Amino acid sequence: MSMAREFREFAVKGNVVDLAVGVIIGAAFGKIVSSVVEDLVMPVVGALVGGLDFAGLAIRIGSATVKYGKFVQTCLDFLIIAWAIFLMVKLINRLKREQAPPAPAAAPAPPRQEVLLEEIRDLLKESRAGAER
Repeated sequence: MSMAREFREFAVKGNVVDLAVGVIIGAAFGKIVSSVVEDLVMPVVGALVGGLDFAGLAIRIGSATVKYGKFVQTCLDFLIIAWAIFLMVKLINRLKREQAPPAPAAAPAPPRQEVLLEEIRDLLKESRAGAER
């Protein structure tokens, strides 16, 4: 099989396309959540703690500046994104359970004839095992 044909088969598989769509949507979703955190949540949190702007929090150590405020904001971004994804996955799983087809009915019992033949087979195996001892 040629390399080009192998690659084409790989690239058009449903899982690869689904993954690409997921990555693109995830990136867009991340931008939306970052905007919500930066533009809506953090100003409210800052106002609640006395007008503090988290993004501007920093300390200087010698000539270096440690911007721990951005770290705090990034952690909040992560928590909100993780919570939103958790809720989406939970909703999707609930919808899948509701749409799942009913479990198949139990297989019917085998005909009486087969049951008797299986019992005879088992008895023969037992008698052979006893004779070999």
